[in-house]
Amino acid sequence: MEKLHQTATERRRITRNHIYRYLYAAPGSRSKQEIADDLALSLPTVHQNLSELLRAELVRPDGMSESTGGRRAMRLTVAENARFALGVSVSGDHFRILAANLRLEEIAYRKASHPRTVSLGELGRLLATELERFLRDFGLNRDKLLGVGIALPAILNAERTRILAAPTLHLHDVDLQPLSDAIPYPITVSNDATSGGYAEWFAQNEQDSMAYLSLEGGVGGAVLMNGAPYTGLNGRSGEFGHICVQPGGLPCQCGQHGCLEAYCSSARISTDLGITVEQFFDGLASGNLAYRTLWADYLQHLAVALVTIRMALDCNIVLGGYLAQYLAPYLPELRRLTAQRDPFNQDAAYVRLCHYPKHAVPLGVALHFISRFLDQL
Repeated sequence: MEKLHQTATERRRITRNHIYRYLYAAPGSRSKQEIADDLALSLPTVHQNLSELLRAELVRPDGMSESTGGRRAMRLTVAENARFALGVSVSGDHFRILAANLRLEEIAYRKASHPRTVSLGELGRLLATELERFLRDFGLNRDKLLGVGIALPAILNAERTRILAAPTLHLHDVDLQPLSDAIPYPITVSNDATSGGYAEWFAQNEQDSMAYLSLEGGVGGAVLMNGAPYTGLNGRSGEFGHICVQPGGLPCQCGQHGCLEAYCSSARISTDLGITVEQFFDGLASGNLAYRTLWADYLQHLAVALVTIRMALDCNIVLGGYLAQYLAPYLPELRRLTAQRDPFNQDAAYVRLCHYPKHAVPLGVALHFISRFLDQL
């Protein structure tokens, strides 16, 4: 009897989740009758489940339907702020902390500096302090917090329990437990580029498999296969920054020469010139000849990498990272250069710009808890 009761309870949960997911995916609010018709459920079943979701404040009223002669029906939608998750992008000297609601919409953001440290425990304590300050200052209800996702510029082991290498954090082969112990909330830890790719995959309408190329101070990436990150045998899949685009070329921090990162990181158009990224693109738009020459070389080498990725994976490629916000005027030229090298495509329309050029990484790592909530509801 108990087993039958559990089975019935699980069936009710699945039905409730089905209704909630329907509302979550709907482009607008829906009436009870529309839900019943679209999901082939009885109106009493829909009414009972929506009543539960309304009592739990997970669904909210959203106006009334137009009158068809009788009483106007109430329309309903997901209560997007019923829960939230925190995403943290960690660098050597600062945290980027973001709160995202259930629709992965940013509701609060802060960049906070921290002193450099090579102790993961100390880094965790610094982060814990900043998280409490963040929650307090933005008036966020801890009872609605699903968890904290932490994105590191690091190669992690398959179980995500150890950092194998994190050059910018000066960490090598260390246990993540001291970081976990310092945070008084559920946490998950992920690679930063993988997190950015996950956010971009979630934002796609088709949600096909994709490669994500992150262009920032470093160049990284991720491979998402139907939403699941493909990490490879050693957790190094998506290390696109170390594709060789110029044999014997510029030195890279990895010790090799000619890597994509040496040619297409933000450092090449900013730090190496002693200017900001914004100043570079302002000068480029104004016709600065030296900047135009450098940018042409940048795009040439980026196109080489894009074709390499396409030939290996045969999927769409999304350009993300901080530099992506400046790429829209140059996307046609980049596609043209890519298509010149691609024997199978004439327009390279598979090269796309990201939805989240600024905060993809913290959004993506926060998405772990949002997705789990949606699955388990």
